[in-house]
Amino acid sequence: MRTDDVLEELLRSAAGLSRWASRHADLELPWAQARVLSLIEELGPARVTALAAADDTSQPTMTCQLQRLEAQGLAARTPDPADGRASLVSLTDAGHEALAGARRARTAALRPVLEDVGADPQRLHAVASLLTELVEAARRRGDPAA
Repeated sequence: MRTDDVLEELLRSAAGLSRWASRHADLELPWAQARVLSLIEELGPARVTALAAADDTSQPTMTCQLQRLEAQGLAARTPDPADGRASLVSLTDAGHEALAGARRARTAALRPVLEDVGADPQRLHAVASLLTELVEAARRRGDPAA
């Protein structure tokens, strides 16, 4: 199998597994909102434009998502010290807790699937390590939200 074919399979499989976990997890908030919380966590306090770019979405769409998160007390805006006209979005303590809960719920949804395939912890760790290395290499190429 060619390397490109393996990479395509890896991308399809990772995306499919992520979608499945989101659909089958007992989430307290929509995964789209949890994904935005995750972006904020990864980028640290960030402008709306940076979050929209990292999520590959429009600024108005990101603004709408952030307004929902702010209304729920999961995210907060503070003035950008570098530019008083702009604001930075960060997670609140409740936002950190909600994100952790969403991650736990997705993990719990995948546990039975892991048992179905009989993957031992060493094999699972090897796959996770390789995926982490790939993400870190992608980030070094200039996309901190990868």
